[in-house]
Amino acid sequence: MDSFFNIVMPLLIAFLIWGGYALVRRTRERRAAWESGLTATARVVRAWATTQMVNNVARRVQWHEYDYTTGDGVAVRFKESGGPRDREAGEEVLVHYAPADPEKATASEPQPGKDMAGTVFGLFFIGASVIVLLYVWATLPAV
Repeated sequence: MDSFFNIVMPLLIAFLIWGGYALVRRTRERRAAWESGLTATARVVRAWATTQMVNNVARRVQWHEYDYTTGDGVAVRFKESGGPRDREAGEEVLVHYAPADPEKATASEPQPGKDMAGTVFGLFFIGASVIVLLYVWATLPAV
């Protein structure tokens, strides 16, 4: 049983650290898109929702796929989660993109304060989870 925890605990900790990295990476991508000042009109190609069950509670996640052309004439298609539920295929929306990485565009309105608060909260939760896992792992009695 001890060897099981010596395998599972580091995997859980690594998964949480990877989640924190992904959270910070996407926050930086959105911020770069907003701060670049470059915008384009995009067309919603597809809209769909996925449902996740967490503790017998359904959690709905809205997804959109967008098509737009940069100022340089490059056609770009990207997917983004968390958009408005009433946005449908065929609608036109304003997207923000960075010239170095147009595939990392965002159709969300610039809200850097709200975005940073969510990131800080997420990193706090992930950090607390890692600390709890390390504590439990260190204090497990040898079986």
